[in-house]
Amino acid sequence: MYNFVTMKIESYIAQLLYRYQCVTVPGFGAFLTEIQSAQLIESSNSFFPPKKMISFNAYLKNNDGLLANHIAQAEKTSYEYAISAIQYEVFNWRKALQENGLFAIKNVGDFSLNADKNLIFTPYDQTNYLSNSFGLAPFVSPKVKRELFEQKIEALEDESVIPLIPERRKTSAYLKYAAIFVLGLGLTGAVVYPIYQQQIANETILVEQSVQMKVQNKIQEATFFIENPIPAVTLTVKEVKMSYHVVAGAFREEKNANKIFHQLSDQGYKARRIPQNKYGLFPVLYGSYATFPEAESAKHEIQKTGNPDAWILVESL
Repeated sequence: MYNFVTMKIESYIAQLLYRYQCVTVPGFGAFLTEIQSAQLIESSNSFFPPKKMISFNAYLKNNDGLLANHIAQAEKTSYEYAISAIQYEVFNWRKALQENGLFAIKNVGDFSLNADKNLIFTPYDQTNYLSNSFGLAPFVSPKVKRELFEQKIEALEDESVIPLIPERRKTSAYLKYAAIFVLGLGLTGAVVYPIYQQQIANETILVEQSVQMKVQNKIQEATFFIENPIPAVTLTVKEVKMSYHVVAGAFREEKNANKIFHQLSDQGYKARRIPQNKYGLFPVLYGSYATFPEAESAKHEIQKTGNPDAWILVESL
């Protein structure tokens, strides 16, 4: 028989945070995760890998079966006994808050009460629950040293001054006559060259018109006939995988799952029932989506309008 005092659920919460986006502690609240991209802090040349940011929602208290089933499987005990162990642990947490005003969940975060007796959660930054970032650690890059060459360049410019010596030129009389001759050639070219260019343009137009007439005649005389036509191409559209699902709940009794499924269908949702999972529960979905943003938007809308306990399941069904 297990002793509730020795069964700590903190380690099981941490294990599930690596695999799921929402881990609910029945009667206490839910831990939510959000992926944060890699970061660079330029002031300190620090680089941080992508990570899961953890937050807490005290309003999500309903049991979704995830934590209890995980504990029951790990401890090789019954689902009901796992529920009792969770309730006992939550009782100790609330007692610690009343007596000390704070308590800590190992590798997850600290809880405390503010002046208005509201629950405040401060997550730990030392543990990264994003499995894709396993083995990646923050690091600080040494600052790049850039040498300044301005002073060296100025020194070289001062040393390499080339003195300019004016050149004395002799003027000759024959240069005057050469200049007059060149000027005459220029005036003649200015008059004759445009006439020559216009003549070439006119001949080019006549040649183009002749070629166009021959082409038009060939087109009119041509007869087109395809002996072996190419068969029609059939396009196969790849089916889009709907891997993101908004979960309405997971039920131990199949009749309860059927009841919720029909209610959601009558409300206009594309509800689905998926087979019994390894924990012996029958999940019911509001719908399935191709991308996480679509599922996240649908989940928020559902939480505002009817079911604050809805959560997202990431799985290829």
